Formats: sequence, C-alpha cells, structure tokens
Amino acid sequence: MIPHHVVTGSDDAPPLVLANSLGSTYAMWDPLAAELAEHFRLVRFNARGHGGSEIVPDPYTLEDLGRDALELLDHLAIERTHWAGLSVGGMTGMWLAIHAPERIDRLVGLCTSAKLGPPELWQERIDTVHAKGTAAMVEGSLERWLTPDFRATHPETVELISTMLASVAPEGYAGVAAAIRDMDLLEELPRIGAPTLIIAGAQDPATPPSEHAQPIVDRVPGARLEVLDPGAHVITLERPREVTDLIVAHLEA
Repeated sequence: MIPHHVVTGSDDAPPLVLANSLGSTYAMWDPLAAELAEHFRLVRFNARGHGGSEIVPDPYTLEDLGRDALELLDHLAIERTHWAGLSVGGMTGMWLAIHAPERIDRLVGLCTSAKLGPPELWQERIDTVHAKGTAAMVEGSLERWLTPDFRATHPETVELISTMLASVAPEGYAGVAAAIRDMDLLEELPRIGAPTLIIAGAQDPATPPSEHAQPIVDRVPGARLEVLDPGAHVITLERPREVTDLIVAHLEA
C-alpha cells in the first residue's frame, strides 16, 4: 500500500523521509518541517491505519511497514533517500538499511530500539486499544512522550498529541504495536552500512538511552549517539531546534 504522505521542498534537493512513532501522524514533525524542507526534498508519511493511510486489519510486521515505505519511494520515483525515524519510524529505517541498503543513504534514529520488550506489555496495549480505542492510550502516551515540566508549560503540545492519537484507527495502533512486539533487529545491526546517527532523550521512559540507543550504536559500524537533556520520547516536539541541527549536520556531513 502507498501511505498517505506530503512532499515539501525542492524537487532538486536530496530526499529525506521522516517516519513517525506509534500512535502519531506526521504532525509530530511540524516544528522541524519548514527548516528541513529548506535543505531537502522532504517526505512525511503516515503508517497504515494512522492519519489518513489505509486501515489494514492487524497485526502487522516490521517488514510490512518497511515494504509500505518502499512502495512510497517507488511511487515518488525516489531511488535512494536519507531517512530519519522516531521510535518505530527508526526501527523501520533500520529494517530498510538492512534489507534494502541500496535505498538508504544516511540514517537517523530518534528515541528508537532494535528490540523493545517485553511482549506482554505490547499485548496489553493491543488488547486495550481493541477494547477501548486509542483514546485509552492518551494519558500513558503523554507521560512517555514529554517530560513533566514540558507538559506543564506547553498545553498546545499536549492537545496536539491527544488529537493525533484520537485520529489513529484501533487496527492501526494495534497492528504497529504488534510489529514492535515481534521485532528483533539486534543480530542484524552490524549489516547496516549507512552512516548512522542515534538521537536519544535523557529522560525517555520508553527507550532509555543506556538500554536501547547504546546497543544500536555498539553494533552499527561507525554509529554515533547524541543524548538530549532534558528530553523524553517524542524529542521532535520537545527539542525541535536541537534535533533539526543534529539531523542537518549528519545528513550534510
């Protein structure tokens, strides 16, 4: 399937695909998008069941998400692209760098993981969403996605997250959650040849840097880690200036 997407920036600029976290839409990149589009042909898209993309019965696999991305690249006639993905968006980027390396130039993973358990946690979220809808995930997501101080001082961002989650189909949330539940890229990471930057949030409770970012950097040849403090899981909303600068510097090196 070809995901719902938007393309900005010059057609002559190097392409950059931005990939979202579970339960979000490409609005999570809004604070960065205008400036990134000055440097790149910027492609933002929504995973299946998220924000206008086709609702496909769950569960999904990481390969399903990767192949959706490849269909999008083919649709846009993009042979090779930079990729920046947050959480499952980063997992999808790593899958592509392993299984379709000819399509990925430089890679940025934000607040991501190569193996994110335990499976029981993901199954509980899947069951909750099937029973109660994505609105049931708002409170927990806010606690993981933003630091307490940022939540207290940025009500507009809290509202954005609540709106994004409400727009996601239960099948989409549950399907992507199943892909995360079943994913294990650790042994394949040394196959990644794309120059890789991992950005983490020091206070991220979903993917703590020492448990998730560091194992990626330890296994991907030449990978580099940047930890932003303060910062929780959706670092693009909390530290957009710093994230933009890190992405541009890495992709234009």
